Amino acid sequence: MKSSLPPVLEVKNLTKHFPVKSGFLGRAAGRVHAVDGISFSIGESETLGLVGESGCGKSTAGKLILKLIPSTAGEIRLAGQRIDELSGESMRSCRRTMQVVFQDPYSSLNPRMRARDIVAEPMRNFEPLSDGEIDKRVGELFENVGLRRDQLGRFPHEFSGGQRQRLVIARALAVRPSLIVCDEPVSALDVSVQAQVINLLIDLQKEFGVSYLFIAHDLAVVEHISHRVAVMYLGRIVELADKESLFAGPQHPYTEALLSAVPVPDPTVKPNRIILQGDVPSPIRPPPGCHFHTRCPYAFERCKSERPAMREIKSGHFAACHLREGEPVEGV
Repeated sequence: MKSSLPPVLEVKNLTKHFPVKSGFLGRAAGRVHAVDGISFSIGESETLGLVGESGCGKSTAGKLILKLIPSTAGEIRLAGQRIDELSGESMRSCRRTMQVVFQDPYSSLNPRMRARDIVAEPMRNFEPLSDGEIDKRVGELFENVGLRRDQLGRFPHEFSGGQRQRLVIARALAVRPSLIVCDEPVSALDVSVQAQVINLLIDLQKEFGVSYLFIAHDLAVVEHISHRVAVMYLGRIVELADKESLFAGPQHPYTEALLSAVPVPDPTVKPNRIILQGDVPSPIRPPPGCHFHTRCPYAFERCKSERPAMREIKSGHFAACHLREGEPVEGV
């Protein structure tokens, strides 16, 4: 039975262009098309993986959703409420429902604050709780993320990298948000610690019912944690599907190339690598038509002039490619 509740997060045609200035007067000489009209939604207790090469715009998309930077165009809705036009006090009430886990846990923690105060700070900002209630909840959060209560008085430098990321996760959960943006949350950690933190995020999602926008470039990690996956290339989403469908049968040539680069654990299996020719084009002057046509092994004339619409290739599986047949879909 389908829920009648609105998605936790809904993004429509979200765009961010950064001006490029030059000359003595600093006049605009161009624009960086960092995010170029992306659309997706995230349901309750769902994880959407957002993947792509470095520089494709996935981290910028996360910052736009959190309103850490203003958008150029598009809509952002949180639980049905449009927030892209909000600011100041009107936006403050929405801040507690959106939290973030950054890539580098050390640089996202105040080195002068003790762990208990780092986790308690969001509660003091948003909730009218007594000191005793805050201390009780902080202790419970420490146990939830696998830290000990005797570590409450430590400073960030006294924790290991994995423990610091657990501390950041505890801070993100402090005000019981409905959405957490995880921006490459395990890429700075050792492989063995990565698995622990990913499994922790999965367990916390089941316990608290939180939704994740999981930004990453490691497809193995994304496959493990995500329910659906969106693939970005040069500021645009080129494919969106549930993880089983996407990993079993990618419908966009770029996704095919990404999946072919994933290491195969069986040494007897020879992988069929797809080597893309050329470099990623400049986001200041992206190619016309399909942004991927300059590197696509299947490109033809139409790809060079006409932007492909996002089409539903099969139920719940969308791709923006002229090679695929299907009905155009808006606001996927």
